Amino acid sequence: MITPRFSCSQTEAAVVVTIYCPSVRASDVEINVDETLFSIHVNPYFLRLNFPHPLLEDDDGTSASYDASTGHLTVTLTKAVKGQEFRDLDLLAKLLAPRPSENVPQAPVIEVLSSEDTPGNVDEELAERTRGLSLEQHQILEAAESDWQLPQDAPEPLPALLTTPEHRYGFLNMHAGYLRHVAHTENEINELGADAETCPPDERRTRRLKHEEEKWDEEHYMADYMEDDYIQELIAWQNPHTTCTDNFQYTEEENLTMLRLPRKEYLAAPSPTHDLYLTLVTLLFSYAYDTRTTQHDPTPESAWTICSLTPAFSALDPPPYPPLSPQPATSAAAVAAPELAATLATSYRRALAFPLYRSFALAEACRADVAALLARGKRLVARCLLELKRILDHHDVYYVYSKIWVDDFCVWLLAYASDDVLMELSAAVSALRMEKRMIGWDLDVLESSARQALERDPDSDDESEDEIERMLPAPL
Repeated sequence: MITPRFSCSQTEAAVVVTIYCPSVRASDVEINVDETLFSIHVNPYFLRLNFPHPLLEDDDGTSASYDASTGHLTVTLTKAVKGQEFRDLDLLAKLLAPRPSENVPQAPVIEVLSSEDTPGNVDEELAERTRGLSLEQHQILEAAESDWQLPQDAPEPLPALLTTPEHRYGFLNMHAGYLRHVAHTENEINELGADAETCPPDERRTRRLKHEEEKWDEEHYMADYMEDDYIQELIAWQNPHTTCTDNFQYTEEENLTMLRLPRKEYLAAPSPTHDLYLTLVTLLFSYAYDTRTTQHDPTPESAWTICSLTPAFSALDPPPYPPLSPQPATSAAAVAAPELAATLATSYRRALAFPLYRSFALAEACRADVAALLARGKRLVARCLLELKRILDHHDVYYVYSKIWVDDFCVWLLAYASDDVLMELSAAVSALRMEKRMIGWDLDVLESSARQALERDPDSDDESEDEIERMLPAPL
């Protein structure tokens, strides 16, 4: 079956679904409405949408009309509650997502089948039962002295049972097998080598940190610090996504991309959901860096830049990272400042070790971009991820990271992410104070040394003039 292009709008009493299905017979259209679920089938097209509120399939308000000249089928569905607002009708991926599963049943409660008063002395019955136990005598005496609180040790946690040498990775650790032949491809950003499929998570992090130390170049950083004219131009550049005031509307290309996204239901627990918001920060930071350094005009190097700056791509090592100070998050959705600082510190380190322009001030500008993008809500954030996906999809090798991360992230963001949480995250990113000591490479010392060296070195032009004067013959 083919998923057709479609769009949704609404009136006070109805929801209107416009479907592009050329060269079909209107008599073959099958429409079904089951509360919030709407489905339509006309060979070879099939469309199933999940709306936020129930609809009615009645003869008064429900209708369908087909325009053979344009190939558009228009279906009008009656709202169960007139005047009720159906939000997010422009988020096609959210409408296409499967209907959420029923709530997980609660743990079974204890049911008392019968109850009788126990005759006799309770202590005598307890002693009788004790004599039937198979414990050693000294254990029984020890328990009696301790008010029958038997000594017990907490069992050691069992290691995870692995039925395959592969370790899963990607969005919610849902993927495996995509990097099986990575040794035979020109994957320059892969930091795990041929072990990408079998490398455990703790080893991935170890290799990532080692690679960052190897790539760190003090001279490169100091050169960009001292000669930063072009970097200052990049910092002064305004991101159009953060300054645009026009009414938001997805383009036709973006809608087609959303139609091609996977249709999955993500039943993430609070802890993984919390980690996804942290990973989103790293994705947006990498996107913001490439957007700012190319001034929103991606180059052939953009895919490499984005992947190199994203540890979830290059080392399959997404957040959370060890917080810089012990302060846990207050809820599943909230993000504590120390763990957010640890997340951004990782992005800063990579921005100072890998790409062409290595500047702490530039990284700060990217953090400001991340905060501004998050503040605009999930529609704009989804647009940024779709742009990132387009960059990766057009690369011969790095498209794989779109498959294992970005595709699922787009669906999850549109269907499950909360604008309130994004606003909260935006405020946290904006208020966060990133210090150079968090990076771990003595940036303050390097910058101070560079300034002192500049003050000590005389002007090269003055040196040349003095040398010329010495070479001239003495006046007569």
